[in-house]
Amino acid sequence: MGSLRLTVLTLGIAMLAASSCATSGRQDSSDVTVRIATYNVGAFHKSGMDSTPMIASMMKETGVQIISLNELDSCTARHNSFQIEEFAKQMVGWGYKFAPAMDYQGGKYGIGIAWSKDFTPVKTDAIILDKADGAEQRALAVAEFDRFVFCSCHLDHVTENARLVQAGIITDYVKAHYGDSDKPVILCGDFNDEPDSRLLKMLEKDWKIISPDGFTIPSNNPRKRIDFIMVNRNCSQWVEVFSAEVRTEFSTGDVKLASDHLPVVMTINFPPCSQRKRKGRP
Repeated sequence: MGSLRLTVLTLGIAMLAASSCATSGRQDSSDVTVRIATYNVGAFHKSGMDSTPMIASMMKETGVQIISLNELDSCTARHNSFQIEEFAKQMVGWGYKFAPAMDYQGGKYGIGIAWSKDFTPVKTDAIILDKADGAEQRALAVAEFDRFVFCSCHLDHVTENARLVQAGIITDYVKAHYGDSDKPVILCGDFNDEPDSRLLKMLEKDWKIISPDGFTIPSNNPRKRIDFIMVNRNCSQWVEVFSAEVRTEFSTGDVKLASDHLPVVMTINFPPCSQRKRKGRP
């Protein structure tokens, strides 16, 4: 009888451990390597032409599987199309999440995330970031996958205080929703501030920057680094960087015409949930 109880207890513990890793889903037993990018595409119109086909070709060239996209129109007077949907079609069969930040010219203006057929989100979300004393209301786009969470943001371009407020909302959201999760949260976007700024110093308390050094704007003469990729610190030890670059040249497009920003492209790896558990939570 004692051995039976022990067997049941052991089975129960195993089931509990498995359930604690259930967030990793069907890919739990092996590493997952993901090619990601963050790119402020300037409403696909910085050069005065529709750059959607060019940028889609450039992104295909990089082999990226998930992309954070900043500055997107949805059925506005200046661009009468749902831009992220058009981009996803150009990428052939991609999924997407649009996060509208504000009403604009009869439509919406915001940001988004697009992903390849290699990945299916568990859920998506979009939240508003307060305007504060800045120029515009902004947004956060969220896509949660089996093994990680991917977020896109674009902070205010006018005041430091607005950026601090917006960044604080993002961090609070992630702590509330994923503070007890074993899923790393990847945060990408245009932060409109440089590495030595008050904003980045504040963010680095809760986030670890994993994107490479290198200027990201303007694309025709880069001299500022304001586009970043980072991971929440409580899970940063579970993200391994295989490669990282600010991409300046493509054979399928001209980065100087595609946008006023340069894309940041990375390959990152997530270990199996079981390995994470052996290492323990920080």
